Amino acid sequence: MAFSDRMKSFFETSAQVSKDLVTKAGAKAQDLGEKGYKASKDLLQKAGAKAQDIGETTVLKVEIKQLEGQAQKCIGRLGTEVYSALVEHESPGITSDTPAIKAILAEIALVKEAIEKRERELQDRKG
Repeated sequence: MAFSDRMKSFFETSAQVSKDLVTKAGAKAQDLGEKGYKASKDLLQKAGAKAQDIGETTVLKVEIKQLEGQAQKCIGRLGTEVYSALVEHESPGITSDTPAIKAILAEIALVKEAIEKRERELQDRKG
């Protein structure tokens, strides 16, 4: 085999080896890129879910505070109604069956149930 033929064979072999190396490197780079994309996508989904969970938890806490404020207003109305009946109208007997009192007590009970429901939801989120 002549020197030029050996050189030609050497260059052809070298070119094929280089081509194979580039092909393998390209496939490896693509694989790494796909893995990186998937990891980033998973991380973003987890971050989004956590942000939504924090938002929903915050909404529950705000609702509980609002309901507690509503309960306090009802209790204030109850006190005003009792005072009015006892002092201003000199009513001889006030009970939980007195119509105005009964309505306010029912409203307080509903608000209390709503608070307890939100608190359970909040605990379920934490647990």
